[in-house]
Amino acid sequence: MADHMHKRPNRMRARFSKTAFPPHVSRRGHRALSFALTAGLAACVGGAALAAPPAPVADDAPVHQDSIVAVINGTVLTRRDVDNRGRLFALSSGLNVSDEVMARLRPQIVRQLIDERLRQQEMLSRHINVPPEQIAASIADIEHRNGMPQNALRDRLAQDGISLTTLIDQIRVQLGWTQVLREEMGSRGRTTAAEIAQREEALRHEDGKPQYMISEIFVPVDDPRHTENELKFTETVIQELRNGAPFPIVAAQFSQNQSALDGGMMGWVQEDSLDPQVVAVVRQMPIGAISNPIRVAGGFVIATLEGRRTVGHQMGTVLSLRQAFLPFTTQLNPQNPTEQQRATLQQATQLSSSAHSCDDLEAANRKYGEKRPSNPGELVLERINPQMQQVLAGLSAGKASRPLVSTEGIEVLMVCGRQQKNFAQQTPSEIADQLLNERVEQTSRQLNRDLHRRAVIEMRSKA
Repeated sequence: MADHMHKRPNRMRARFSKTAFPPHVSRRGHRALSFALTAGLAACVGGAALAAPPAPVADDAPVHQDSIVAVINGTVLTRRDVDNRGRLFALSSGLNVSDEVMARLRPQIVRQLIDERLRQQEMLSRHINVPPEQIAASIADIEHRNGMPQNALRDRLAQDGISLTTLIDQIRVQLGWTQVLREEMGSRGRTTAAEIAQREEALRHEDGKPQYMISEIFVPVDDPRHTENELKFTETVIQELRNGAPFPIVAAQFSQNQSALDGGMMGWVQEDSLDPQVVAVVRQMPIGAISNPIRVAGGFVIATLEGRRTVGHQMGTVLSLRQAFLPFTTQLNPQNPTEQQRATLQQATQLSSSAHSCDDLEAANRKYGEKRPSNPGELVLERINPQMQQVLAGLSAGKASRPLVSTEGIEVLMVCGRQQKNFAQQTPSEIADQLLNERVEQTSRQLNRDLHRRAVIEMRSKA
């Protein structure tokens, strides 16, 4: 078993969401064809705002920064482009990535940038344009999700020597590629009632069989006779993951599957939806482990197991909540709270004892400026962090929680209702999303292969 996986540090799980309540957006399916910024990229850059500055990536003398690494159908890729993307990865992962590690990552960064150039060219050939306003909205969304003031992300990138264009280009390609796939799929982008019914019938026959919640990073291999470089890169990525790099961030940066748009998340899958080599590993994996390189058709897979269940059987508790957030005017220093922060704590304590209904809590949240939504959406008790589980598990409906203090302010929560639900029973909407995701992945891989087959790519120098 030790040959196939390694336990991931639990401390990194909290990095993906800044608050106790993760963003409530569908992980799969239609989101892959939407025009919103992907969660993987949001986490990628959002994590950077909270992380310690990474070690700088070693540069050659400035004269070499504009040296040409590759020419892709006449479009130039320079050393500067490669180094900027490397810095973005180092910053977003929050790790002090050594020069040696970055040197091992560079070949795959070059490959990724070549793929992006090909995708950009395909976007241009189809006259697909991503408006600057859409990119600006995506960057603003990253800042908003992570409690950053306007333009803070631009300033942070500049501080670490990263061109804003590096991030803009990555966002533009991700947004534009979803439009390319939408066009390419055409009518296949819609699932019919008959297809959903067929999948429901198949699931009934699968009742009692295992399902896995898996995230993946797929590293393609161009020439199956020579896999040394790709294997070396895969092993480097695995080491960084085991050192604490967040899986969604690394997947968003380096995975060549369409699941990279969701930080590598595949969702709940049955064994017959996975490569046999992957099945053999995940059957043995403990939750949270990082696999060794798994050789599959077309490349290597790095897998992490987030959960396992039996088809048709997974009970959980769904909570309907309300919250009131009382903001601080400055960030809290626990050893030296300000007068405003002391007063806010008194107000939160009073609210905790005086609020007797969810309407009371909503009214209080409006009073304090609705800095966070009154209704965070339905939450699954078993899927939130252990500290918050302790708060909510014993909280009776209609009873306010004690004040929950953070550096930004104080929250008071209330359970409005709870119910037991079998999460292994997929709804027609969830099945439609899964079917669409499978088609998106197949279309993306096929189109990528076609673009490479038609391309004229001239490698000029090492990155």
